[in-house]
Amino acid sequence: MPHTLEPLTPAYTGYALDRVRESAPLVQCLTNSVVTNFTANVLLALGAAPAMVDIPEEAGAFAPVASGVLVNLGTPHAEQRTAMVEAAEAAGASGTPWVLDPVAVGALPVRTALARRLLALRPAVVRGNASEILALAGDGAGGRGVDAAHGVEAAAGAADVLARATGGVVAVSGPVDLVTDGTRRVRVTGGDALLTRVTGGGCALGAVLAAFAAVDGDRLATTTAGVAAYNAAAERAAAHAAGPGGFAVAFLDALAALTPGELAARKDLS
Repeated sequence: MPHTLEPLTPAYTGYALDRVRESAPLVQCLTNSVVTNFTANVLLALGAAPAMVDIPEEAGAFAPVASGVLVNLGTPHAEQRTAMVEAAEAAGASGTPWVLDPVAVGALPVRTALARRLLALRPAVVRGNASEILALAGDGAGGRGVDAAHGVEAAAGAADVLARATGGVVAVSGPVDLVTDGTRRVRVTGGDALLTRVTGGGCALGAVLAAFAAVDGDRLATTTAGVAAYNAAAERAAAHAAGPGGFAVAFLDALAALTPGELAARKDLS
C-alpha cells in the first residue's frame, strides 16, 4: 500500500503499525529459553505470527520463508549457536531482514565471539542496552549480566559505528531509547521502568523489531515505529498494573489494543 507520509514522524509510526497488523508478518525466533513464551505472546498481541524454529537444518531452511528473523543470544547452547549462524546466513542470502540482540555480550567469551561473527553477517537491526552496544563495538566489557552499566548517550557513538559497519540500524534501549542508522539519530520517549522488572521485557522488543522490519520503507523509520509502539503499550500497561506480575499481563492487552491512530497522536520522537 503506497503512502506519502514523511518517515520519522508519529503519523508514519501509526502507518507502520497498521501495515504490521494487515500483513501479520511471520517472525522466526531463535531466542533464549527464559523468554520464549513471553516473546511468542508479544508477537501474537502485536498481530504477528511467531515461529520458534531454532535447530540446525531447520533454522536455515525456514529463514527465507519468514518475514523477519530474531537472533537473541540469551542462552546460546551449542546446537542453537549453529542454528543462529545458519539462519543469519540464509536470511542474508534471501533478503529476509533479521535482528541481532547481543544479550550480555562483553565479559562472557562464547556469546561475545558469536555476536561478532553474526555482526559480520550484517543484521538489518541490532538491538541492545548501552553496555551491550558498547561491548559489541569493542568499546567496553559489557554490563552486569543483562543489566546496563552505561547510559544510552554513552553508547551513541558506538551505535553509529555499528550501524555504518552493518549498513543497518542500531536501537539502544534505555529510559530514552536511541535509534540510529549511523548518520541520523532518533530518540524515542515513553515506556515504563516496569519493563525491566519482567523477564523478556527487553528481549521481546527484538522480536517486535523483526516484525516491523518486514514493513517496506526506511529502515530507521520502521525500527523507530517498533520502539514507539512498544513504549506506548508499556506506558498504558503501567497505568493499570499494581506491579510486575500485573504489568506483564496488562502489557499484552495494551499491545493488542494499541491503534495506529493512538500511536500517530503521540509525541515520542525527537
